[in-house]
Amino acid sequence: MYDAIVVGARCAGSATALLLARAGHRVLLVDRAAFPRDTLSTLYIQQRGGAHLRRWGLLDRVAALCPALDHVSYTVGDVRLEGRSRPVDSVAAAYAPRRHTLDTLLAQAAVEAGAEFRQSCTVEDLLRDADGRVTGVRLRTRGGRTEERAHLVIGADGMRSTVAELAGAATLVEDAPKTCVYYTFWAGAADHFELYEAEGRWIGAVPTNDGQTLVQAYFPQREFDRVRADAMTAYLDNVRAAAPGLHERMLAGGRTERLMGTGDQRNFFREAAGPGWALVGDAGHQRDSITARGITHAFIQAQLLADRTAGVLDDRPRLTAALQAYARERYDALIDDYHDTLAMARLSVPEHRMLMLREVADDPARTEDFFSAMGGAPQSATADRGAQSAAQAIRWMKAQREARRVRT
Repeated sequence: MYDAIVVGARCAGSATALLLARAGHRVLLVDRAAFPRDTLSTLYIQQRGGAHLRRWGLLDRVAALCPALDHVSYTVGDVRLEGRSRPVDSVAAAYAPRRHTLDTLLAQAAVEAGAEFRQSCTVEDLLRDADGRVTGVRLRTRGGRTEERAHLVIGADGMRSTVAELAGAATLVEDAPKTCVYYTFWAGAADHFELYEAEGRWIGAVPTNDGQTLVQAYFPQREFDRVRADAMTAYLDNVRAAAPGLHERMLAGGRTERLMGTGDQRNFFREAAGPGWALVGDAGHQRDSITARGITHAFIQAQLLADRTAGVLDDRPRLTAALQAYARERYDALIDDYHDTLAMARLSVPEHRMLMLREVADDPARTEDFFSAMGGAPQSATADRGAQSAAQAIRWMKAQREARRVRT
């Protein structure tokens, strides 16, 4: 009998297993893949996510994988903002490690904390008691089938979550896909986090492991059929139109991997938990990848769930109350980011946005506040230069309004 079985060993699942194992619980972590294994991802870990890694004692290990990203540029037409976000809990830089390295690191940390990790292991069904409460999983491996039981089964198995489907998790909020995206890796194309936007287009360039740069090109969802018919041509045309300098650097360095993409950019909140089960990461909440908050959101959810359930997994009444609290806190923590992401994913650049950006670009302090707000930093993190005076609070609120107005 395990205290918790975590299905899915990527960012959300391994982080959850790590935290519960460190709290003294017996944890089984399973994943259908064999690690190391890459996955579709923006790679980007915001300072908020880095602050979680720092608290977990893992930031130095992640920082050893890839360059620190403490500088951002954002270009829209003839307006360019350039600067930094303020630190979050003393974490000043973002990071963008390749997922085959990050996910392996997190899974290893969970094992070091005492979790048992089974790879190439697929969940076929959930086990239930006579009252319908989830009590375990039926697993399939190369060696055959087995059943394992636990006080709590946690689905961290992504947007198409098997656990969510088998548990009957209802969709609470859902919005239609707004974008499609294609990406690949280029040698030495960028030395900082670069963002470019034009009407109907969005480009992100993120330095990652081994001198490579991930370059992502976003298109409106309605163009997906056209784009995928000749994806490489559409991808390069998108970059050249919005970011000609980046396009030149990409071609000069050369492409290092095949082009990948998706039109399955879902936006939803599922039920966070039920009798004997819970969801973390994209299994429970998915939003367009354009704001690159998926990994950070995974860490936030892992911490919220572990904080609520550690120490009460074997006490059903207290566990039920803990899961209800987790559901409320998850929604409150992520709903604003969700709506901000939907606004950004419209890929629209109205004139009032250009006017606002010009005002921000002329003021270094407002530019710093803008990047901090755009990156989702909480208010306390953006007031790192002294006491949070009334003037600072007013400036923060103004920066939040500016960031939201620019997105809409």
